[in-house]
Amino acid sequence: MRDLAALLTVAEQAVDAGCGWLARAGEEWSARSFKPSGEEVTAADVEVERVVSQVLRRLSPGIPVVGEESATGRPLPPRCWLLDPIDGTMNFARGAPFHALSLAYAEDGAPLLGVIDAPALGRRWRTGAHDGPTRAPARARTVSEAVVGITGTGSGEARLVRRIALLQSAAYRIRMQGAMSLDLVGVAEGWLDACLCLGPKPWDVAAGTALARERGKTVLGAGGGEFVLGSPVLVAGAEAPARQILGMWESPPAGAGPDTTELRAPERP
Repeated sequence: MRDLAALLTVAEQAVDAGCGWLARAGEEWSARSFKPSGEEVTAADVEVERVVSQVLRRLSPGIPVVGEESATGRPLPPRCWLLDPIDGTMNFARGAPFHALSLAYAEDGAPLLGVIDAPALGRRWRTGAHDGPTRAPARARTVSEAVVGITGTGSGEARLVRRIALLQSAAYRIRMQGAMSLDLVGVAEGWLDACLCLGPKPWDVAAGTALARERGKTVLGAGGGEFVLGSPVLVAGAEAPARQILGMWESPPAGAGPDTTELRAPERP
Protein backbone atom coordinates (compact mmCIF):
# COMPACT_ATOMS: atom_id res chain seq x y z
CA MET A 1 0.00 0.00 0.00
CA ARG A 2 1.36 3.42 -0.93
CA ASP A 3 2.43 5.82 1.79
CA LEU A 4 1.29 9.27 0.60
CA ALA A 5 3.24 11.09 3.31
CA ALA A 6 6.44 9.38 2.18
CA LEU A 7 5.65 10.09 -1.47
CA LEU A 8 5.04 13.76 -0.67
CA THR A 9 8.52 13.91 0.90
CA VAL A 10 9.95 12.38 -2.28
CA ALA A 11 8.05 14.91 -4.38
CA GLU A 12 9.40 17.84 -2.39
CA GLN A 13 12.97 16.56 -2.70
CA ALA A 14 12.55 16.19 -6.44
CA VAL A 15 11.09 19.69 -6.77
CA ASP A 16 13.95 21.05 -4.64
CA ALA A 17 16.42 19.55 -7.10
CA GLY A 18 14.64 21.02 -10.11
CA CYS A 19 14.31 24.48 -8.60
CA GLY A 20 17.91 24.37 -7.40
CA TRP A 21 19.13 23.66 -10.92
CA LEU A 22 16.91 26.39 -12.34
CA ALA A 23 18.30 28.93 -9.87
CA ARG A 24 21.83 28.25 -11.17
CA ALA A 25 20.95 28.19 -14.88
CA GLY A 26 22.08 31.04 -17.08
CA GLU A 27 19.93 33.09 -19.41
CA GLU A 28 20.92 30.94 -22.37
CA TRP A 29 18.70 28.18 -20.99
CA SER A 30 15.60 30.33 -21.45
CA ALA A 31 15.97 30.79 -25.22
CA ARG A 32 12.78 29.53 -26.80
CA SER A 33 12.22 27.14 -29.66
CA PHE A 34 9.04 25.48 -30.90
CA LYS A 35 7.62 21.97 -30.70
CA PRO A 36 5.91 20.43 -33.73
CA SER A 37 2.62 21.36 -32.01
CA GLY A 38 3.61 25.03 -32.10
CA GLU A 39 4.06 25.27 -28.33
CA GLU A 40 7.11 27.06 -27.01
CA VAL A 41 9.83 25.11 -25.23
CA THR A 42 13.23 26.00 -23.75
CA ALA A 43 16.30 23.97 -22.95
CA ALA A 44 15.48 24.60 -19.29
CA ASP A 45 12.16 22.72 -19.63
CA VAL A 46 14.03 19.65 -20.85
CA GLU A 47 16.80 19.85 -18.26
CA VAL A 48 14.51 20.47 -15.28
CA GLU A 49 12.46 17.45 -16.34
CA ARG A 50 15.64 15.35 -16.49
CA VAL A 51 16.83 16.50 -13.06
CA VAL A 52 13.46 15.98 -11.34
CA SER A 53 12.86 12.62 -13.03
CA GLN A 54 16.29 11.40 -11.96
CA VAL A 55 15.47 12.08 -8.30
CA LEU A 56 12.04 10.45 -8.58
CA ARG A 57 13.44 7.30 -10.17
CA ARG A 58 16.10 7.03 -7.49
CA LEU A 59 13.78 7.61 -4.51
CA SER A 60 10.63 5.90 -5.80
CA PRO A 61 11.77 3.10 -8.11
CA GLY A 62 8.95 1.36 -9.89
CA ILE A 63 6.75 4.46 -10.22
CA PRO A 64 6.92 5.76 -13.82
CA VAL A 65 7.46 9.46 -14.48
CA VAL A 66 5.25 11.03 -17.15
CA GLY A 67 6.69 14.43 -18.01
CA GLU A 68 5.53 16.99 -20.52
CA GLU A 69 8.75 16.99 -22.51
CA SER A 70 9.06 13.20 -22.80
CA ALA A 71 5.43 12.06 -22.86
CA THR A 72 4.63 9.58 -25.64
CA GLY A 73 0.88 10.04 -25.86
CA ARG A 74 0.19 6.58 -24.46
CA PRO A 75 -2.45 6.06 -21.75
CA LEU A 76 -1.26 6.91 -18.24
CA PRO A 77 0.09 4.03 -16.14
CA PRO A 78 -2.11 2.90 -13.21
CA ARG A 79 0.20 4.84 -10.88
CA CYS A 80 2.65 7.51 -11.92
CA TRP A 81 4.29 10.83 -11.30
CA LEU A 82 2.98 13.67 -13.50
CA LEU A 83 5.53 16.40 -14.10
CA ASP A 84 5.40 19.77 -15.80
CA PRO A 85 8.98 21.05 -15.46
CA ILE A 86 8.03 24.64 -16.30
CA ASP A 87 4.33 25.40 -16.49
CA GLY A 88 4.06 28.79 -18.17
CA THR A 89 7.04 28.39 -20.51
CA MET A 90 5.98 31.44 -22.52
CA ASN A 91 6.18 33.54 -19.34
CA PHE A 92 9.51 31.99 -18.34
CA ALA A 93 11.08 32.59 -21.75
CA ARG A 94 10.16 36.28 -21.53
CA GLY A 95 11.41 36.77 -17.99
CA ALA A 96 7.95 36.95 -16.44
CA PRO A 97 7.70 35.46 -12.92
CA PHE A 98 4.37 33.66 -13.37
CA HIS A 99 5.68 30.15 -14.05
CA ALA A 100 5.96 27.05 -11.90
CA LEU A 101 7.31 23.55 -11.51
CA SER A 102 4.32 21.25 -11.00
CA LEU A 103 4.57 17.64 -9.76
CA ALA A 104 1.77 15.26 -8.79
CA TYR A 105 1.34 11.61 -7.91
CA ALA A 106 -1.72 9.93 -9.43
CA GLU A 107 -3.40 6.54 -9.25
CA ASP A 108 -5.97 5.35 -11.79
CA GLY A 109 -6.16 8.86 -13.24
CA ALA A 110 -6.84 10.54 -9.88
CA PRO A 111 -4.26 13.04 -8.52
CA LEU A 112 -3.60 12.21 -4.86
CA LEU A 113 -0.88 14.70 -3.94
CA GLY A 114 0.88 17.64 -5.49
CA VAL A 115 3.70 20.15 -5.13
CA ILE A 116 3.76 23.42 -7.08
CA ASP A 117 6.74 25.76 -6.79
CA ALA A 118 6.92 29.21 -8.38
CA PRO A 119 10.66 29.93 -8.02
CA ALA A 120 10.57 33.50 -9.33
CA LEU A 121 7.85 34.30 -6.77
CA GLY A 122 9.58 32.47 -3.92
CA ARG A 123 6.40 30.50 -3.18
CA ARG A 124 5.58 26.82 -2.83
CA TRP A 125 2.25 25.07 -2.32
CA ARG A 126 1.71 21.42 -1.48
CA THR A 127 -1.02 19.09 -0.41
CA GLY A 128 -0.92 17.82 3.13
CA ALA A 129 0.38 21.13 4.48
CA HIS A 130 -1.28 22.27 7.69
CA ASP A 131 0.67 25.47 8.29
CA GLY A 132 -1.98 27.75 6.85
CA PRO A 133 -5.71 28.02 6.10
CA THR A 134 -7.10 24.81 4.66
CA ARG A 135 -10.16 26.46 3.13
CA ALA A 136 -10.20 29.85 1.43
CA PRO A 137 -13.41 31.82 1.96
CA ALA A 138 -15.90 31.77 -0.90
CA ARG A 139 -16.25 35.39 -2.02
CA ALA A 140 -18.37 34.78 -5.11
CA ARG A 141 -21.72 33.05 -5.22
CA THR A 142 -22.34 33.71 -8.92
CA VAL A 143 -20.28 34.28 -12.05
CA SER A 144 -21.18 37.97 -11.96
CA GLU A 145 -19.30 38.28 -8.65
CA ALA A 146 -16.33 36.12 -9.69
CA VAL A 147 -12.75 36.85 -10.69
CA VAL A 148 -12.07 34.05 -13.18
CA GLY A 149 -8.73 32.82 -14.51
CA ILE A 150 -8.65 31.44 -18.05
CA THR A 151 -5.75 29.43 -19.48
CA GLY A 152 -5.31 27.55 -22.74
CA THR A 153 -6.65 30.23 -25.08
CA GLY A 154 -3.90 29.98 -27.71
CA SER A 155 -6.23 29.22 -30.60
CA GLY A 156 -7.87 32.16 -32.35
CA GLU A 157 -10.71 29.97 -33.61
CA ALA A 158 -13.88 32.06 -33.88
CA ARG A 159 -16.05 29.85 -31.67
CA LEU A 160 -13.44 29.96 -28.91
CA VAL A 161 -13.26 33.77 -29.15
CA ARG A 162 -17.05 34.06 -28.89
CA ARG A 163 -17.19 31.85 -25.82
CA ILE A 164 -14.43 33.80 -24.10
CA ALA A 165 -16.30 37.02 -24.91
CA LEU A 166 -19.45 35.54 -23.39
CA LEU A 167 -17.63 34.64 -20.19
CA GLN A 168 -15.94 38.03 -20.03
CA SER A 169 -19.30 39.77 -20.34
CA ALA A 170 -20.66 37.68 -17.46
CA ALA A 171 -17.79 37.58 -14.98
CA TYR A 172 -16.81 40.39 -12.62
CA ARG A 173 -13.23 40.20 -13.94
CA ILE A 174 -11.18 37.88 -16.17
CA ARG A 175 -7.49 37.11 -15.61
CA MET A 176 -5.26 35.39 -18.20
CA GLN A 177 -1.97 34.64 -16.46
CA GLY A 178 -0.65 31.78 -18.58
CA ALA A 179 -0.08 28.89 -16.14
CA MET A 180 -2.80 26.35 -15.35
CA SER A 181 -1.06 25.13 -12.20
CA LEU A 182 -0.99 28.65 -10.77
CA ASP A 183 -4.59 29.36 -11.75
CA LEU A 184 -5.54 26.30 -9.69
CA VAL A 185 -3.34 27.56 -6.85
CA GLY A 186 -5.23 30.86 -7.13
CA VAL A 187 -8.53 29.01 -6.67
CA ALA A 188 -7.13 27.03 -3.74
CA GLU A 189 -5.76 30.18 -2.08
CA GLY A 190 -8.76 32.36 -2.89
CA TRP A 191 -7.23 35.06 -5.08
CA LEU A 192 -9.28 33.62 -7.94
CA ASP A 193 -12.90 32.67 -7.40
CA ALA A 194 -12.80 30.19 -10.27
CA CYS A 195 -10.65 29.11 -13.17
CA LEU A 196 -11.27 27.65 -16.61
CA CYS A 197 -8.52 25.50 -18.15
CA LEU A 198 -8.93 24.62 -21.83
CA GLY A 199 -7.33 21.47 -23.22
CA PRO A 200 -5.55 20.65 -19.96
CA LYS A 201 -2.86 17.98 -20.16
CA PRO A 202 -2.49 15.75 -17.08
CA TRP A 203 0.85 17.31 -16.06
CA ASP A 204 -0.64 20.82 -16.36
CA VAL A 205 -3.36 20.35 -13.77
CA ALA A 206 -2.82 17.22 -11.67
CA ALA A 207 -1.01 18.90 -8.77
CA GLY A 208 -3.32 21.91 -8.77
CA THR A 209 -6.39 19.67 -8.86
CA ALA A 210 -5.19 17.77 -5.79
CA LEU A 211 -4.51 21.05 -3.97
CA ALA A 212 -7.83 22.68 -4.89
CA ARG A 213 -9.81 19.64 -3.82
CA GLU A 214 -7.96 19.47 -0.51
CA ARG A 215 -8.95 23.10 0.08
CA GLY A 216 -12.61 22.22 -0.44
CA LYS A 217 -13.01 23.48 -4.01
CA THR A 218 -15.08 21.82 -6.73
CA VAL A 219 -13.10 20.64 -9.77
CA LEU A 220 -15.33 19.76 -12.72
CA GLY A 221 -14.68 18.19 -16.10
CA ALA A 222 -16.64 17.90 -19.32
CA GLY A 223 -20.34 17.21 -18.77
CA GLY A 224 -20.31 18.48 -15.18
CA GLY A 225 -18.86 15.40 -13.50
CA GLU A 226 -15.80 15.36 -11.28
CA PHE A 227 -12.74 16.22 -13.34
CA VAL A 228 -10.68 13.26 -14.50
CA LEU A 229 -7.33 13.48 -16.23
CA GLY A 230 -7.89 13.60 -19.97
CA SER A 231 -11.03 15.75 -19.88
CA PRO A 232 -10.94 18.49 -22.58
CA VAL A 233 -11.93 21.17 -20.07
CA LEU A 234 -11.51 21.85 -16.35
CA VAL A 235 -13.42 24.34 -14.22
CA ALA A 236 -12.55 24.81 -10.55
CA GLY A 237 -13.92 27.02 -7.79
CA ALA A 238 -16.83 27.24 -5.40
CA GLU A 239 -19.48 24.86 -6.71
CA ALA A 240 -22.15 27.36 -7.83
CA PRO A 241 -19.99 29.65 -10.00
CA ALA A 242 -17.95 26.68 -11.26
CA ARG A 243 -21.10 24.96 -12.55
CA GLN A 244 -22.34 28.22 -14.08
CA ILE A 245 -19.06 28.72 -15.92
CA LEU A 246 -18.99 25.16 -17.24
CA GLY A 247 -22.61 25.43 -18.36
CA MET A 248 -21.90 28.66 -20.21
CA TRP A 249 -18.83 27.16 -21.84
CA GLU A 250 -20.47 23.95 -22.97
CA SER A 251 -23.86 25.39 -23.97
CA PRO A 252 -23.61 29.09 -24.77
CA PRO A 253 -26.86 30.69 -25.94
CA ALA A 254 -27.29 30.77 -29.71
CA GLY A 255 -25.80 33.92 -31.17
CA ALA A 256 -24.27 34.94 -27.85
CA GLY A 257 -21.38 37.35 -27.97
CA PRO A 258 -19.94 40.30 -26.10
CA ASP A 259 -23.42 41.85 -25.74
CA THR A 260 -24.85 38.91 -23.76
CA THR A 261 -26.52 40.21 -20.59
CA GLU A 262 -27.79 37.05 -18.91
CA LEU A 263 -24.97 36.95 -16.40
CA ARG A 264 -23.38 40.35 -16.94
CA ALA A 265 -21.10 41.57 -14.18
CA PRO A 266 -22.43 44.42 -12.07
CA GLU A 267 -21.09 47.89 -12.63
CA ARG A 268 -18.56 49.12 -10.12
CA PRO A 269 -19.93 51.68 -7.67
